[in-house]
Amino acid sequence: MKKTSQWKIPLFKINVNPSDVSAVTSVIKRGTDWACGPEITQFEKELSNYVGCKYCLTFNSGTSAGHAVLIALGLQNKEVMIPSLTFISTANWSLMTGNKPKFVDIEEETLGLNPNLITKKISANTKAVIPMDYGGTSCNISEIQEHAKNNNLILIEDGAESLGSSVGGKKVGSISDATIFSFCGNKVLTTGEGGAVVTNSREIYDKIKLIRSHGRLDQDNYFNNTSMSQYLDLGYNWRMSSITAALGLAQLNKLEKIIKMRQNNAQYLSSKLTKFTQIKVPTPPNGYEHIYQMYTIRLPDRITRDSLHNFLTTRRIFSKVYFTPIHTTSFYQQKFMVDGNSLPITEKISQQVLTLPLYPNMTMEEKELLVQTISEFFESQ
Repeated sequence: MKKTSQWKIPLFKINVNPSDVSAVTSVIKRGTDWACGPEITQFEKELSNYVGCKYCLTFNSGTSAGHAVLIALGLQNKEVMIPSLTFISTANWSLMTGNKPKFVDIEEETLGLNPNLITKKISANTKAVIPMDYGGTSCNISEIQEHAKNNNLILIEDGAESLGSSVGGKKVGSISDATIFSFCGNKVLTTGEGGAVVTNSREIYDKIKLIRSHGRLDQDNYFNNTSMSQYLDLGYNWRMSSITAALGLAQLNKLEKIIKMRQNNAQYLSSKLTKFTQIKVPTPPNGYEHIYQMYTIRLPDRITRDSLHNFLTTRRIFSKVYFTPIHTTSFYQQKFMVDGNSLPITEKISQQVLTLPLYPNMTMEEKELLVQTISEFFESQ
């Protein structure tokens, strides 16, 4: 694998400007409240307002955020429906909390969990469903919500990749019982590492607030509070730092601008790549706003996909396959022995997808080089 500095075009670049540096510097310079500072509650307030939810809690990662939600649900030895075409934490949350992931196939339009399979796959032991929003566009969340409601399932949305996208004018995170976001390095809003949960449920909010910070009932800043603390439950240290939250605020203030830049770059790439009959470019359904956290194309088959992937690598252009289905990974295959025949669309799509470089400050020269290199690949076939 090549080092980042050797890539002519990396897979992603973080959008950084003086506001990011100033926000972090101001927290560092004050020399106090690097943990539990006012930036955290401010970031949570602005993020909940942006999404359109009552409550928001930040975390040190999207993975710990999702873990906290599953703990808060209090489920034990239950089934949780998830797609297999997602990052592995979506499945791990169930195992971490003594439950079992139940893999449900996806549909081809959004690459999200197929809502029509929920009722067919449900059992008496199924208690929740966690759909995932792939690459910057929402899954078919309205229909998933309808099926979840009809079957008395808790709906937890893995929105790690799709903060800022929307369906019918409703932001991702505003519909489900709770939604998990990630702010790790390749996300549209990034703080290096970090995450958040948004919800309209006061009960979920109160529970995950305890879980996030040692099971402690914090009415005030713990580090500035002379009173004895009350510990009401088992908890973890999954808090976001003030420095991270300050960076999150700076990123959130320019999020719409970043999204527009990504959309413009995606539109350019799609306009050029549609001439290749072997490529299916990412196209959101009507009424869906795609933020293009990933620009993922589909090729006819695995041979073509892998050949293009290797060709780009030799030309020092970074591409990557997102994702290897969870049910095919060594750990999950050994533990559950899932038959791929039960997930035909997942198996098919996973052989076709290839994520190409895309980022806000992508130059015209970089975009043209990417298109030209892909053209050279097909000309050589």
